[in-house]
Amino acid sequence: MPDVPQPPRLLDQVREAIRRRHYSHRTEETYVHWIRRFIFFSGRRHPKDLGATEVTAFLNHLASERDVAAATQNQALSALLFLYKEVLAMPLPWLEGLERAKRPARLPTVLTVAEVQRLLGQLHGPRWLMASLLYGAGLRLRECLKLRVKDVDFGYRQILVRDGKGAKDRVTMLPASVIEPLETHLVRVKVLHDRDVAEGFGDVELPDAIARKYPRAPYEWAWKFVFPSHKRSVDPTSGVIRRHHVYENYLIRGVKQAARSAGLAKHVSCHTLRHSFATHLLESGYDIRTVQELLGHADVSTTMIYTHVLNRGGRGVASPLDRFTAPAG
Repeated sequence: MPDVPQPPRLLDQVREAIRRRHYSHRTEETYVHWIRRFIFFSGRRHPKDLGATEVTAFLNHLASERDVAAATQNQALSALLFLYKEVLAMPLPWLEGLERAKRPARLPTVLTVAEVQRLLGQLHGPRWLMASLLYGAGLRLRECLKLRVKDVDFGYRQILVRDGKGAKDRVTMLPASVIEPLETHLVRVKVLHDRDVAEGFGDVELPDAIARKYPRAPYEWAWKFVFPSHKRSVDPTSGVIRRHHVYENYLIRGVKQAARSAGLAKHVSCHTLRHSFATHLLESGYDIRTVQELLGHADVSTTMIYTHVLNRGGRGVASPLDRFTAPAG
């Protein structure tokens, strides 16, 4: 009697559903993580035997007992909504009694122009180029990592950011001060690409179904990452050996070390450079709608958070102490 094929395991079904929708590998890892956590929390019962009551209990557990951030709870919620709607075809009803984790009002850390200069002065090579693009073009870290050769337009001095946050494209400026070093960097990257092709490699991961539509596209120079890894690796999805972009910790650790070397007392991350880009543009007199478009914000209220440091401290109000002609004592 022939063996009856077993249905795929639940988490494999989740991965397949995510890949059909062309979600990122990071989203896949995050969703699988939270679905696995939910299953263990529910006594390893299959989610089809559970429902809104168990989902609510799990999310409340995260907020009240695990004290997770609001964004973390939202991640878990999105993963479970995806599981029930797209995989199990059992859409969840409104979750009565859901306790939402509180989202604290945080103001972004912003560096002064002098502090940015000190920070960049501690970086060299590709790290300097990448950090310069975060600050000079307002790129997010992942947008910089995923930047491809064809998306850098030296003629128009602009960068086309593809598939940014919210799966949106946008155009931002290419700083004139990085054009020459970036061109020199790409000459070295081209040599690396040619060597990969000569050794039987040289293809690159492409978005969506482009690789199937254009079979030679993965080997074309235009599709290469601007900041490739120094070594080849195995693609976790396809198993193909190829050269991916540099790992994000390459720049994260570099910026942290540069901040320490520059003697900056502020908490500095890669995203601090994007915050500083927006604030310094507003300080220079550019209108907030222009800055919103360059940052790729869907709502101008998100951009308005950068107005907190414009001109003066507080809310731009002069302290009454500063009216005194001389300090007391």
